[in-house]
This record gives sequence, C-alpha cells and structure tokens, in this order.
Amino acid sequence: MRRMAVALLAPIAITSALLAGCGSSSSTPGAGVAGGANGAVKVTGAAGTTPTVVIPAASPSASLVTKTLVMGSGPVLASSDSYLANFQVYIWRGKTHKLVFSSYSSTPEVLPVTMGLSGLQKAMSGQHVGSRVLAVLPPKYGYGSQGNSQIGVQPNDTLVWEIDVLQAFTANQAATGKQITNGGGTLPKVSVGATGGPTIAIPKSAPPSKLVVKTLIKGTGAPVKSGQAIVVRYVGSIWRTGKVFNDNWPTVQSPTLPPNVFVLGQLIPAWNTGLVGLPVGSRVMLVVPPAEGYGKTGQSSAGIKATDTLVFVIDILATANSATAAG
Repeated sequence: MRRMAVALLAPIAITSALLAGCGSSSSTPGAGVAGGANGAVKVTGAAGTTPTVVIPAASPSASLVTKTLVMGSGPVLASSDSYLANFQVYIWRGKTHKLVFSSYSSTPEVLPVTMGLSGLQKAMSGQHVGSRVLAVLPPKYGYGSQGNSQIGVQPNDTLVWEIDVLQAFTANQAATGKQITNGGGTLPKVSVGATGGPTIAIPKSAPPSKLVVKTLIKGTGAPVKSGQAIVVRYVGSIWRTGKVFNDNWPTVQSPTLPPNVFVLGQLIPAWNTGLVGLPVGSRVMLVVPPAEGYGKTGQSSAGIKATDTLVFVIDILATANSATAAG
C-alpha cells in the first residue's frame, strides 16, 4: 500500500490484488444467511477505532455470511459508485486465521462497489455511508479453487472482510466549485472529454522552467495539508509529445474505475508541494519541470525522458486522514 513517486504512473495497491477475484456470481440456498462457524464470526469496537474481529477456532463452513453491524445514516451506495473505507481482511484456513491487510494502521482506501469478489459485491450492495459491514466469503464467493498467490490465499481459503464505509463517490465525480480558468496561452488548455474527464492540449511553445500551479476550479472545502491523504482523479501528459502517460478517469471499458488515495509527502515533489493549501473540490493544473517530477532518471516505461516537462490536471475530491464512520 505504500505510495511512492512511481505510483503516479501506475498506482499499485494491495487492494488491487484483493479485488481481482474470479468468484462465482451465482447464489446458493442460504447465501447471506448466518450458518455454521461462519455465522459465529464477531466484530467489536467503537466507531473511529480499529475493530476487533473474533474468528472461531473451527473450520469455516460453506455459508456466505454478510452482516450490517452498524447501519449508517449516509447515502446508499449505487452499483456504479466507489467508496472510501477502512477495512481488514483475514485468511481463514482450517482452524487458524491470519490478518493479511488492515487500512486502520495506514490510510483508508477507495474500493469499487461492483468489482472483484462476488461475495463482497453482495455484502456492499445497498449499504449506506457510515455503515460497518462484515462479510465471510467461502471460496466460491472469493478466489475459488485457484486462490490468489499475490496475497497468500491458497485454494479453498475462506476470507473475512470487515469494512467501515466512510464516503461515497459517483463514477464521474469531479471537481466542484467556481471555474477560474481553462488555462491556455503559453500554458496547456484544459477541456472536458467525452467521458467527463479533463483533456489537455499542449501549446507549441517551450515549457516553463519552474513549477506552475494553476487553479482551474476553486473548491469550497478545507485546504489540503502536507502529509494528508487525498482522494483524487487525475490526468498526466508529457509536454514534449502531448501524450497521456497515466490517468484514473473511468472509461467505456472500465466505467467504475475508482479514484485513488495518495499521501502528500510520498509523491513527486510537484504534488507534495503544489497541492498544499488548495481547498477540497478544486481542479488544479501542475506544469512540472524535470527536477519537480521524476528527475534525472525519468520513467522510461511511461515514455518520460530525464528532460521532460509533465502536465497534470488533478481533481481533489476529498481528504482521507483520520476518517471515521458516522453511524
């Protein structure tokens, strides 16, 4: 889960592996009904604290168990939404179990409602923001007989998920606030693309030699602080070629692609300094000289040379630090 500068090129998180399941989407009699050892899994702890998950010292049963432990008072999650969450994942094998991931000790993550494991989809369908959810997934509703070696799931392992839903995001949620400018002139011009995300037109002039921070839409939320985790949509282009090298806006092929969570201070210098003080809800353009980006090494896998200036357009959707469920 640790975010590094290279994460802006290809954000990698353990959540990607956790959600890349191939579980069956079919249901069986008793699905969603507590049964056997799976129904005996308990969760205790107050909102805002790391819950304690108690898994019995017994072999898991074949029942899919989903429980709303705390009913939130926020909006209902739509199938196309994603949601910011704190969560824990356990592997339950035989009469033993182990924790494989917890965001409570690091940073909340954004998860899509309808991607990944079929049992998790069932558990989160129709949930409210502010809810605490338990999902015990037998293999059929998790990774099946093939398991998931990336996170240590062996064939026929059962998974236990505990999730606190903190905030919801629509599929094309973007910056909200007052439009200040679209850029242009000696700077790139930003417009709205066919799928709702920003597109960047690079001018034919030479790029600026210093970092440029240009607010395109000024939000009305709290100013972002250094070291804070932020939820963002973004597009990154190379000034020299005009080509997009990375973005996380939904596409026709991936209509429910979620936004990303990044921690300011763990990214390239331009992000670490350029976004500080901007209010949540803003859209900002960063024109990034090499020293403020990937430096003398560049990023050859993304077509970025050591001398390349980069252009990012970033929508700051929310902050994620110390977020707690409001039941």
